[in-house]
Amino acid sequence: MGNKKVLAGQERSLPELVLPAGDMEKLKTALLFGADAVYLGGKEYSLRAFAGNLTLEEIKLGLELAHGAGKRVYVTANILAHNRDLKELPGYLEALQLAGADGLIIADLGVLRLARIYAPDLPVTVSTQANTTNYETAAQYRDLGAKRIVMARELDLEEIRQIKERVDVEIEVFIHGVMCVSYSGRCLLSHFMTGRSANQGACAHPCRYRYYLTEEKRPGQYFPLEEDSRGSYIFNSRDLCLLEMVPRMIDAGIDAFKVEGRMKSPLYAATAATVYRQAIDWYLSNRQPYPEDMVQAWRLELQSIATRPYTAGFIKGGQQWLQDPHKEPIAGRADFCGITTGFDPERKIVEVEQRANFGPGEQLQFLRPDGSIVDLVVTELWDVEGLTLDRARHPQQRVFMAVKDFIPVNSILRRRNLPG
Repeated sequence: MGNKKVLAGQERSLPELVLPAGDMEKLKTALLFGADAVYLGGKEYSLRAFAGNLTLEEIKLGLELAHGAGKRVYVTANILAHNRDLKELPGYLEALQLAGADGLIIADLGVLRLARIYAPDLPVTVSTQANTTNYETAAQYRDLGAKRIVMARELDLEEIRQIKERVDVEIEVFIHGVMCVSYSGRCLLSHFMTGRSANQGACAHPCRYRYYLTEEKRPGQYFPLEEDSRGSYIFNSRDLCLLEMVPRMIDAGIDAFKVEGRMKSPLYAATAATVYRQAIDWYLSNRQPYPEDMVQAWRLELQSIATRPYTAGFIKGGQQWLQDPHKEPIAGRADFCGITTGFDPERKIVEVEQRANFGPGEQLQFLRPDGSIVDLVVTELWDVEGLTLDRARHPQQRVFMAVKDFIPVNSILRRRNLPG
């Protein structure tokens, strides 16, 4: 790692924007839409067991694609390992080093020890799951060979700045995505209630369930914790969004900004990458506060991928409103309708692989890899045989439509559900 790195003829410029890649499609999307790097999991040892994840051969292909674009791939092995997990781990670590992975993300000291033995040239990032909250802990991980540490999400910016000033190690911070109500994600609820361990990558998200109070002498009577007929989401954290903190975080010397969401859609990856790429680059070029109209436009984009209200978490210090007790619908959400797989520039015909039902008469948008947005009204749809369709009904169905603008391959087709 290090503050500068030459790879495929390009020099890294920090801060690095790191996006999730739950599968190959999301990996390609994140890289095309502005990520400097992606993080992904293999079929084992990852804390997102249901993210799809990649085989070793897919990881090698992802590395080839990323390195060809001058970008990087970090592989997660961030479970809290049990004895049964250790037998095959050395060979896996050796294979990742041989494949040319740019780094390994770990949370377990035993996994870190094995990585130093079996993959000594593979740079190690310490996961947020390791709960690094002070400079002495950061120094200890550095002394054990870690090159980068993902800060615990419970820290404020001043605490992070102090760690950066005292310890010669790269600092990574989550700037967007879902937050766990437990301390940096070390949750036991899922294992207790469902037998699925969050610390082994199999969280069932019981923090999102609806809970009621009962009184032992009144069996069958349920009392909501708040006046809400649907129950109360007492463990339900709001989602993290540090868009407006980006300038202060850059000034604090943070080396990498990370977006959560390996289980989210390509629409999520494309939107988050676009917004944070623009926010980082604008501040690095101008070194002054963002114009308010620009912030409003970015907020609207991020609102389109929100699942809960946003919070700045702990980064500002003091008391922040983290809980989302009502689980209200999010205004402005967008639907992921498809991804472009072909474009005929002469006929201005775009081919789309369908992901959500849409049809003629609807107002949709293409989000292009350069961050620009193209509005359109669908006038007509055809299938691969040239037959007219009244709807694109089937998942991954290939459909064709006429457009007025250039729509590059891998553009995202979405339906905006704007408030009002």
